[in-house]
Amino acid sequence: MGQLPENAADAAAAGSGAPEGAAAEPDGSGRAAPAEVTAAGIARLAGVGRAAVSNWRRRHADFPKPVGGTETSPSFALAEVEEWLRTQGKLAEVPLRERVWQQVAGHPAGAVTALVHAGCALLLVRDRSAAWPSLAALPDERLTEVLPVALEETLTERLGPGRAVLTPTSGALAVSLPLLRGAAELAADTGARQAFEFLIGRHLDANPRQYTLTPPGPAALMAALAAPAPAGEGAAPLTVLDPACGTGGLLGAVERPGAVCGQDADPDLAALTALRLALAADADIRVRSGDSLRADAFPALAADAVLCHPPFNERNWGHEELAYDPRWEYGFPARTESELAWVQHALARLRPGGTAVLLMPPAAASRRSGRRIRADLLRRGALRAVVALPAGAAPPYGIPLHLWVLRKPVPGGRPAAELLLVDTASEHTGPGREGRDRLDWPAVHTAVLDAWAPFDRDGALAGTPGASRSVPVIELLDDDVDLAPARHLPPPAAAGGAAQLAGVRERLTETLRRTRELTPPPVADPPATGTGRPTTTVGELARAGALVLRAGGAGTAPAAAPVAVLTDHDVLAAQPPSGTLPDGPPEEPVLLAAGDVVVPVLGGGAAVRVVDAAAEGAALGRNLQLLRPDPAALDPWFLAGFLRATANTRQASSYASTATRLDVRRLQLPRLPLAEQRRFGERFRALAAFEESLRQASRLGDQLVQGLYDGLADGSVAP
Repeated sequence: MGQLPENAADAAAAGSGAPEGAAAEPDGSGRAAPAEVTAAGIARLAGVGRAAVSNWRRRHADFPKPVGGTETSPSFALAEVEEWLRTQGKLAEVPLRERVWQQVAGHPAGAVTALVHAGCALLLVRDRSAAWPSLAALPDERLTEVLPVALEETLTERLGPGRAVLTPTSGALAVSLPLLRGAAELAADTGARQAFEFLIGRHLDANPRQYTLTPPGPAALMAALAAPAPAGEGAAPLTVLDPACGTGGLLGAVERPGAVCGQDADPDLAALTALRLALAADADIRVRSGDSLRADAFPALAADAVLCHPPFNERNWGHEELAYDPRWEYGFPARTESELAWVQHALARLRPGGTAVLLMPPAAASRRSGRRIRADLLRRGALRAVVALPAGAAPPYGIPLHLWVLRKPVPGGRPAAELLLVDTASEHTGPGREGRDRLDWPAVHTAVLDAWAPFDRDGALAGTPGASRSVPVIELLDDDVDLAPARHLPPPAAAGGAAQLAGVRERLTETLRRTRELTPPPVADPPATGTGRPTTTVGELARAGALVLRAGGAGTAPAAAPVAVLTDHDVLAAQPPSGTLPDGPPEEPVLLAAGDVVVPVLGGGAAVRVVDAAAEGAALGRNLQLLRPDPAALDPWFLAGFLRATANTRQASSYASTATRLDVRRLQLPRLPLAEQRRFGERFRALAAFEESLRQASRLGDQLVQGLYDGLADGSVAP
């Protein structure tokens, strides 16, 4: 992209791209189209369920009429909806940030354009806080005239010429003014950076398949690996590059950089990342749009560090037109080796001695088509470490990705003699550690850095069996040049050997004995009065005050002690709370109390949990519904037992989409006196203890069987 015009008239003539231009006059009338909101958005604004919105539409003749959408999923003018809710007294308790998000989600030019406009305004609020109040006091028509000039000055000063963020025109900003005013108000409460992080985070959460994100765990680890050894006072600040920056997660993980450079082939992502980084740090921000391999925006850059999560398995990366590119210093990558093209691009943009860390598919370490490039990287000392991460660390979540740590050779320097190999696949094992949301990232982070720091200092590492060691380069330069860590690390010694297996066997024997004692007695014939009992529903009990219903998922991490989160996976697996609250503006989570009943609402399975002391105080996670019974009216075990009945969950489930969803309010249970409830509750509690004993026996049995296989195979157990 070229440099933007310097005066407002030229900037208006240049425009801000097709999306914004389309937003200014979407109906051909010269008037900006209003922001729209769906029934689900209205429900979030008012803090109610979608059924309540449907009732309002039927019962209130003055409810706003649809202005778009379809017959089955209509949309409404956001301004009309807000006015109606305000008149009805239903908008007073809605958080400001929720209303601002609805302005983003319902923007006629799309959420990305709305986020860019909001980010520009928030950058103006942050960098020119003294000027914003006088601008905000202007009427809308005047503000749309003068705002582009102020934005142009701010963006040019902060992001430089050729930036990825174009200045919105007056026409494009007309429809965004309510959003900009709301975003500025939100920034006054939480800060400009936090306001934008909330909005972009909500957008990314709402479109998980549209973006490939690098989670915070691997991003922080990659930034730590790329950081040089601590330098003395007065050391020059780092220049960091991400040539496939996406939403800026990797660049945002770097602590106190001096200059941040990024490029992405998607112009929308490049613009969002530029604004996100500019709001997060005072570094020199230079973000450009374009394909880094075909149209490198930083051809003369000599960065101190490069971080990259490149696209995987790309066939159309420029193999034909880039055959004679000078970046292929270690060999011309095959068409199927796009990742090795990114590796060499990263090395080409480093200063001598600079470090690059790339997130790579495991196949890149062993594919025969890339063995010559891998061999040259080893011979010349450019590849310094290969780290195998646990499956679920980053997308694609089904495979254990690798980190490649590279260092650009210093002219005249001696190539490194050894390569560090680290395998962290075991760092997340243990109860409740399966799945990408339950990885033990502190353990992974520590294991990798504890191996890298001494290796980087000494050039060799004795290592730990099954976890890490440095391997002489000469041993790796065979016909395959296979760099997969698991193939070169000695297996870990069986912990405890036969003695440990004897302990597992004893615990299994005791668990099986207890399971036998807990086995329910033979089923008796049902009593003659067992049918025809009057029933009630959870919804009726909630209206009568016999229980309180709360939905999970809200809440952010407090500044004080961390709060664990009970996830739907924890309920299904009967394990302790394993989740964590996200960062963001302060929002109180729903905390669990002993005796609460928790029900997953997705999946259609029969799983219910009564909260005990182990889960008390944890936060309620997504896709969970909490039922807090009044102990004077309802026994929690009685409630949980009847809610779990197959016929009950079947009649209360809906199948309107690809996922089965449980409507907790429709679940039924019989009307019984409290004493009779407790009699049922004791039986349900006994069934739960029997079920947990069966689970424990299964876990111990699996552990014993696998331990015997391993022990017999490695010789620690005699035949």
